Formats: sequence, C-alpha cells, structure tokens
Amino acid sequence: MIRLVLPLFLAACTGAPATPAGPASAPTTTPEPVDQVPVDHSAAYKAVHDPARPEADREKDADRKPLATLELLELEPGETVADLMGGRGYSTELLARTVGTTGKVYVQNNAFVLEKFAEKDLSARLERLGPEGYQVERLDREIDDPGLPAGALDAAFLGLFYHDSVWMEADREKMNRAVYEALKPGGVYVVTDHYAEDGSGTRDVKTLHRIDREVVVKELAAAGFELEEESHHLRHTDDDRTLNVFDDAIRGKTDRFVLKLRKPAN
Repeated sequence: MIRLVLPLFLAACTGAPATPAGPASAPTTTPEPVDQVPVDHSAAYKAVHDPARPEADREKDADRKPLATLELLELEPGETVADLMGGRGYSTELLARTVGTTGKVYVQNNAFVLEKFAEKDLSARLERLGPEGYQVERLDREIDDPGLPAGALDAAFLGLFYHDSVWMEADREKMNRAVYEALKPGGVYVVTDHYAEDGSGTRDVKTLHRIDREVVVKELAAAGFELEEESHHLRHTDDDRTLNVFDDAIRGKTDRFVLKLRKPAN
C-alpha cells in the first residue's frame, strides 16, 4: 500500500497529475536528421573523381593530392591553362577534365624529357583524350621558350621541375617572363618543388633534385608575380631534405612546397 499511496500524496501536494510510474513517453517532435557531409561539385572534384581516369593515375593520387592543387588554380570549365613540363601527362589529363571540352590545355615538354621517358606515354594519353573532345595542344619546346600565346591563359602549373630548369641551364628570367606574359591579368601560377635545406640556394638541384624555396620565390617575384598563398598539403616534415628525391626511402614522400602566385590584375 505504501508504494501506491505515496505518489498520490505527493501529487496532491504539488498539484501534478497522479500518473502511475512507468517508462518515459517518446518525444513528440521529429528528430533532427543526421548531418551529411556536403558533396563537392566543383570542376576540380569532378575531374579527380572522373571514372574515365586511368587506374595507374588514380594510384598516384594518394601521394600527389591533386584535388588540393587543382583548387589552387581556380579553374572553371571553358578556361585555358598550361601544364609546363607536363611529362607523361598525369596533370595534363586532370587539367583537361577540369576545364572540360570547352576549355583548352597546353602541355609543354622539352626534348630531353620527351626522349628520356615521356614521348610514348604522353602521345598515347592525348590519343585517348582527343576522341573524348578535350582540346590539348602539345608544345614540344624548351621551358624558357614555351611558345605560349600572349595573354591567353587563366592559369599555369609547373610541377616539381623548377629545380631541373637550373641544372638544365634554362634562362630562368626568360622562362618566368614567358609564363607571366602568357597569363591574363589576374591569372594564377602554381609552382611545386622539393624542399632543399634552408639557405642552400641551388646547390642540390642536380645531386638531390631539390631547391631552396627562397630562390624560387625571389625569382618569380622578380618576374612580376605576387605570392598569394602557400599550401602545405604536400608537406612531409619527417623528410630531413638530405636524400635524393628518387631514393627509395623517401620517393613520393618528400617535403614539397606549393606556391600560389598571381599576375596582378592591373
């Protein structure tokens, strides 16, 4: 009897309804939906995730992180971009898929790169992309005389090659000026390379295939470019910068800098 009377007595004192004890009732409001990760529909995202990309390229993505690099270029369908020293065309294809069939890509390589490793693979890639409607034009020329049309580019990309331009004895002042003049006012230039030890200048460009970041920044500024942003998505701080970048212990995991530069709008 005590168990029944006590709740009734307390209810009478407080004015609360004398409801028998039991499980809590279910909420009457509809629960909030579980948050969903927003889908990225950018042109760069679609390019990276295009199922038509070769599997061999996809296997490189984990190390190269192409989406982060493409986003720095700010490309949209219909625009024009240059892939400088594009090699076998990994980045060339990504750029083509980003600007779409209404855009255009110039892929430049010098004779050394083409003869040493790129000619066969690049030719096969462009033969495959052509029927898909992508407009890719080859420029088989030296890096300091790339043959880019003046004021035609929305963006340009130079991946992991600036150090090579040093030991290949390219005229870097002429090289940088050529890219600057090919970009539209406000155009973007993204340059990546392997970090050398701070203060080492160009000492390691051929022995280790690395370059001091400060050299690149200074030379690009001299050409008129403004450093707008520096991304850290290719950093590997456990790389002590003393090994050749092709050493099996560090290959694909080197500490790399990523510079986003811009040609002033006016």
